[in-house]
Amino acid sequence: MTSDGDPLERVRARIREVISGSSVPEDPGHSINTLKWLLKFDPRADEALQIAALGHDIDRAVEENKVARANFSDYDDFKAAHARHSAEMLAVILEECGIDDRTLVDEVFRLVLLHEVGGDARSDLLVDADSVSYFDVNLPLYRERNSREETLRRCIWGYRRLSRRARIVAAEIPSHNDELAQLMEEAIARAGELDELQSGSAAARS
Repeated sequence: MTSDGDPLERVRARIREVISGSSVPEDPGHSINTLKWLLKFDPRADEALQIAALGHDIDRAVEENKVARANFSDYDDFKAAHARHSAEMLAVILEECGIDDRTLVDEVFRLVLLHEVGGDARSDLLVDADSVSYFDVNLPLYRERNSREETLRRCIWGYRRLSRRARIVAAEIPSHNDELAQLMEEAIARAGELDELQSGSAAARS
């Protein structure tokens, strides 16, 4: 069936069309790669998860409306606003493409809203796919645009939000060059140190 007759195919095509216009060069590849990792982690992932994987960063693709990092002093607040805007954009696309299944629309919205933080098995799966894809696809281009210090910070942040299974996967992704290999080694070590500090603080409070 062609995309003209299948609303879900229209949704996928529209997501690809919007993301292809992103000024962030890795965004189209990251969208497809996140879906790839989602299906590796769960080959039976349903349509809501697959649409969320493809479109989770769609906010970045529309330059004049995207959430700007410069407007936030806190990185997590920026990420939350980015996630909400992406969820809102996808809900509009689903409705414009003729999706009248309210449960599907609401679940895509919920998943994308949580794609930076997780909180349940389904959104955690999307977090893992997104974060592993960052290390697989985004990292070299992110480093080209940013300092080593900023790239290291982003790697630590991304690695720490991974599940134990996904951490193993991310650590085994071949590095694109020696500098990134060293950076990943440092990020993994620093993430482990921060995890231990957090665990110690939690134990002291209990």
